[in-house]
Amino acid sequence: MNGDSVDTALARTWVQAIAAAVDQHRDHLTQLDSAIGDADHGINMHRGFSAATKALAGLEPDTVGAVLVKAGTTLISSVGGASGPLYGSTFRAMGKALEAPTVDSQQFAAALAAGLQSIQKLGAAEPGDKTMVDAYAPAVAAFQRQVDSGGDFAAAAGAAADAAEQGMRATTPMQARKGRASYLGARSIGHQDPGATSTALIFRALAETVEAR
Repeated sequence: MNGDSVDTALARTWVQAIAAAVDQHRDHLTQLDSAIGDADHGINMHRGFSAATKALAGLEPDTVGAVLVKAGTTLISSVGGASGPLYGSTFRAMGKALEAPTVDSQQFAAALAAGLQSIQKLGAAEPGDKTMVDAYAPAVAAFQRQVDSGGDFAAAAGAAADAAEQGMRATTPMQARKGRASYLGARSIGHQDPGATSTALIFRALAETVEAR
């Protein structure tokens, strides 16, 4: 494997890294969600990615997509609330776009875009609605820009993580227009969105996984 590709082992390691990050930040995610949601986002994400890691432990995938589809299917079946279907469908959409043992940066960029389409189709959210889209959409755009300018996978993943974190922070002054937080109206202003926060963790886990290989 060269520095500009992803194989099944790295995809599995990425999911493991997400699980570790969610475990580390579980209380923070729950604290954020207690302010504007149901106070269960950290618990749900931890349950889902822990289950995904266990499911992948017994899998011998022949494609990168098989890893992500399995992770997504497990998230859907093991997580309650909105986050299970949203994240699960996202990983499944990405996986269905990566039906090869090894994929390059351009293919991965297309898969990330497919994931974004899945989120927006299911959640009907747009940038500015104070949701995970506010972290995911800029991450996809940053990844694609790096790839188009000749950057390698590590550079693209790093740029995506930085953009996701910037998008996450930008949700704080927004008023929620989708999801549970939207019921609070103006009271949702001043709180960082938990879904955008967990999305940023996912992209940072990707960057760190690629950097560490």
